[in-house]
Amino acid sequence: MPLLPEAVVPPAAPAPTGAPAEQVAPALDIPPLPALDDEAARAEAQHLLMAMRREIPHFQTVSARDADRWVAMARAQLARDKMTIDRAQVLMVVDRNPRVQRVCFVLALPDDDAWVVLGGTRVSTGQAGRKYYYLTPTGVFINSPDRLGYRAEGTRNEHGIRGLGARGMRVWDMGWQWAVKGWRADREQGQIRLEIHATDPDFLEARLGHPASEGCVRIPAALNRFMDRHGLLDVQYEQAASYDGRFRALLPRDRTPSPIAGDALVVVDSAQSEGMI
Repeated sequence: MPLLPEAVVPPAAPAPTGAPAEQVAPALDIPPLPALDDEAARAEAQHLLMAMRREIPHFQTVSARDADRWVAMARAQLARDKMTIDRAQVLMVVDRNPRVQRVCFVLALPDDDAWVVLGGTRVSTGQAGRKYYYLTPTGVFINSPDRLGYRAEGTRNEHGIRGLGARGMRVWDMGWQWAVKGWRADREQGQIRLEIHATDPDFLEARLGHPASEGCVRIPAALNRFMDRHGLLDVQYEQAASYDGRFRALLPRDRTPSPIAGDALVVVDSAQSEGMI
């Protein structure tokens, strides 16, 4: 009887010598924040100022005395929030004083006390005495890529009001913040989503200059477009756009970001600093 051939045993696989190689993602090439010296920053500030005068109706410069007050209030709020200026940048300073209700743009310099006040225009902050309306909080609020802003859809509410302005207007999301409930005498606080946005161009924009919002900062449409195009609060968003398509989609394609763009909204209250309230 013939013998059956022996089964052929395949050679044993070599023992693994180590863990399988992990795929390493390519390093992100994130551009640095722009950094101008003081002279170049001042020149850029003058360029922005001329453009603001042309493009923003009701834009006003301020007297030397008022400029000193704006700078002093901004510096004091930055110190309270332990914020330092490490590069030449524009600050968006908003005075929530009911008698003022204005924004003023200030060029802050890291190595020079002579900050430059460009000027500003009317805004509206949180209204007191109306239920579910909060007082816009004071402080320094950063437009961080930890949050993605958005654009208004231009939809109307039940009263026919476009609360965030016309379609395409930019909305800067400054995150959840504690704010005083403007309808309560005990000044109880609650949380609001602090935003900077336009308002209804037909019915509400003409009323800017008076407290009217639910806690956000309302700005004119022309200023909204200017800030959006020049990236005045978008310096970190520009960095994020280099590696994240969501930010590239949000920022305008035809933008010309300023090299002194910043990321800080500074809300102050001159009434409090003067002991008025």
